[in-house]
Amino acid sequence: MDFLDQLGNTVRLSEYPKRIISLVPSQTELLFYLGLDAEIVGVTRYCVLPEDKVGNRAIVGGTKQFNFPIIDELRPDLIIGNKEENYREGIERLQEKYPVWMSDIMTIESALQMIKSVGKLINRYKNAERLVDEIRTGLNRLEFCSPLKAAYLIWKNPYMVAAGNTFINEMLRKCGFINIFGSKNGYPKIALDELDEAEVILLSSEPYLFVGEDIENLGKRFPAQRVRFVDGAMFSWYGSRLRHAAVYFRVLRESL
Repeated sequence: MDFLDQLGNTVRLSEYPKRIISLVPSQTELLFYLGLDAEIVGVTRYCVLPEDKVGNRAIVGGTKQFNFPIIDELRPDLIIGNKEENYREGIERLQEKYPVWMSDIMTIESALQMIKSVGKLINRYKNAERLVDEIRTGLNRLEFCSPLKAAYLIWKNPYMVAAGNTFINEMLRKCGFINIFGSKNGYPKIALDELDEAEVILLSSEPYLFVGEDIENLGKRFPAQRVRFVDGAMFSWYGSRLRHAAVYFRVLRESL
């Protein structure tokens, strides 16, 4: 069986996979949601959901540093990764020995396509179709008449933001925000005075965990802006977590 991944690579399997390693937290959660369990033999240390499932899986390192001896011991018949979250050299080394299916997510549509593709890959396509329909229905119902200029902070010392050409930027738009860094690409470093234009400053829970002191300090520096904590998974996880995004976005906007 041949499957095309989102980088255009053909992944050939002799049968549906029975020993899967997932290298991305949001895709790990997706695999379990679609109905797999025993088939998932390895995950990264950052794959923490679902809590009642991942605890007894082998840890194969981090998303940017794989433990190759452990991966070899697990004898995977499929590895699932992501272009942005994993590192090229590690993925290329794995591709020399194992079937590796890669996602590349920049838009909501590419996320939904990934879900369907993974559903085919693991023989859970009907489950994937139902999930995509649920996500699409929820997000399509979102309407915000007054867009707010926002900055989405992901790191401190130095301060870094999610800019354009990212999945987070797409989710900000869906939540009714105008990303003031949308003309930049990726995750640039910024100076604090660049936040002057923002009406709302969003502090993500990941990858950097902002705390109450950060809200207090930024609130003093920018008294005219609204500074809020946000659940980073709702803006950056592109698997089954998307089914909760519409409700979360609606509540967040109402709080502003």
